[in-house]
Amino acid sequence: MPSNHLPLGALPARFRRARLLVVGCGDVGQRVLRQLGGRLRVMVLTSSPARVPALRAAGAVPLVGDLDRPATLRRLAGLAPRVLHLAPPPRESGAGDDRDTRTRALLQALASRGAVAAPEMLVYGSTTGVYGDCGGEWITETRAVAPATARGRRRVDAERAVREAGRRGLRASILRIPGIYAPDRPSGTPRERLLRGTPALREEDDVYTNHIHAEDLARACIAALFRGRPQRVYHASDDTQLRMGEYFDLAADLYGLPRPPRLSRAEAAARLSPMQMSFMAESRRLHNRRLKKELRMRLAWPTVHTGLAS
Repeated sequence: MPSNHLPLGALPARFRRARLLVVGCGDVGQRVLRQLGGRLRVMVLTSSPARVPALRAAGAVPLVGDLDRPATLRRLAGLAPRVLHLAPPPRESGAGDDRDTRTRALLQALASRGAVAAPEMLVYGSTTGVYGDCGGEWITETRAVAPATARGRRRVDAERAVREAGRRGLRASILRIPGIYAPDRPSGTPRERLLRGTPALREEDDVYTNHIHAEDLARACIAALFRGRPQRVYHASDDTQLRMGEYFDLAADLYGLPRPPRLSRAEAAARLSPMQMSFMAESRRLHNRRLKKELRMRLAWPTVHTGLAS
C-alpha cells in the first residue's frame, strides 16, 4: 500500500496532526483557527452550508450539523480527542425551560459510541453572567452561581451538563467569559454606542464591568485545551478595573468623541431597552489568578486601554 494511503494509526507520531473539533466557530473560533496556524487538524461544526467554503479556506474541515437537530450530530463521536464548545444556548428555552438543549445534544452525540470514542478533553465557553449581581465585590471561580436572567440560567445548565460528563471520565474545563472586545471585531468597541450618544449610568448607580480582548480569549481557549485541569473553572478576564461609564469615557477620549451623558438608573430605564438595562444590572470584579497561574496565560492586552488603543 502506498505510504500516502496508510491509515492514520499506522503513521509515525511525528507525521500525525492532533485533531480538534470546534463547535460554534464565530469570531473567537476563527481567531483560534488563525492562531493554531495549521498545527492541529481542525474540524468545525456549522449549521450553515453557506459557510463551508469560507471555513475550508481558513484551513478547517467543515462538518454540517445542527445542535438543534440531534440526528445530524451522529458522526461527531470519535472525530477528535479535543473539543472546543463555543456555541451559545438556544435563545428560547421553550418546553425545556432553562435547559441548554444544545450542549446536552452535543455531549450525547460525543458519547454515543462509548468511552473508547469519547473525547479526552472538552473546553466550554460559558459566561460570567452565571454569577448574577455581586454588588461590585471581587469574586473567585468558587463563588456560588446565582444567575438573574434566563440566558444565565441556561449557561448554568450547560455547565452542569459538562460537569456531569466530567464525572463520567471526560476531562472538562469551563471558561467563564465577560465582555469580549476588539477593534477588528463586529461591534467590538463602544464606538457605535458613543456615536449614537447612548447614555451611561451616573457614578453612584454605575456597575463594574469585565473585559477580555478577543485575541487573548482565543489564546485562553487554546491554553485550556492543553493545560486546563479536570472539572476546573477559569475566569477568562483581563486586569481591567473600571465601571461601565468609565469604560465608555476612556473609549470616547481615545476616539476623540464626546463622553456619554450620565443618567440616574431610573432615567436610564425610561430611555434604554430592557436588554440594555440588563447589562447595567450586574456588578462584579473577577480574579484571574487561575488563568495566569494554571493556564500560564500572559495577556497581550492586559487592560482595555491597551486593547482599544491598538
